[in-house]
Amino acid sequence: MSTGLIIALIVIVAVAVVAAVLMSRARGPRNGTGLKRRFGPEYDRAVARHDGDTKAAERELAERVQRHGDLRVRSLEPVERERYEARWTAVQERFVDAPRDAIAEADRLIAELAAARGFPADGRYEDQLAALSVHHAHHVEGYRRVHRVAQADAHDGGAGTEEMREALVEARALFEELVRPSRHEAGHHRTGAEAGGTSPAADRGRHTPSLFHRHQAKES
Repeated sequence: MSTGLIIALIVIVAVAVVAAVLMSRARGPRNGTGLKRRFGPEYDRAVARHDGDTKAAERELAERVQRHGDLRVRSLEPVERERYEARWTAVQERFVDAPRDAIAEADRLIAELAAARGFPADGRYEDQLAALSVHHAHHVEGYRRVHRVAQADAHDGGAGTEEMREALVEARALFEELVRPSRHEAGHHRTGAEAGGTSPAADRGRHTPSLFHRHQAKES
């Protein structure tokens, strides 16, 4: 076999290996261990939803990764970020006197913020939730809870004040994940808070949660 042919075969094999690796990364984790590591608590919820059938749960999660794994998250402008922070602060303050209205607004606000970051929009809640679970698996349950409580209240007045409070507190973690700059944004666009200062909206947002502990929310 000639030297030229050997080199050509080596190049072909190398290209095939690189292509396989890239395709595997694009598809995301497909085995149970990889999916469990990626989805964390969302993996356990999927298994429970499928009555303990791990194979069915893993198929569902793998399909989510295939559909949404390559989603490109859009950056927020500093003015947009402050506007969302101010609205979330207003939601928390409103909860004290009008918890049901605050929950409904929190549900809308997270949906709007997720859409602004590039997640599915136009009222496609289930699709948006699935995409968020791929990229924010450890915090998406808060959004699910707020949406469920908001929908129940819209129909029959369902949840009590404590359940609404817990849902809002849990949803705040996802809100903060969505509103904060990503790592590459932080390296290129340093806001006042990131540079050492603190925006008024962000400062209010950090102190407002204590309202949940200092005041008893009124039933409406």
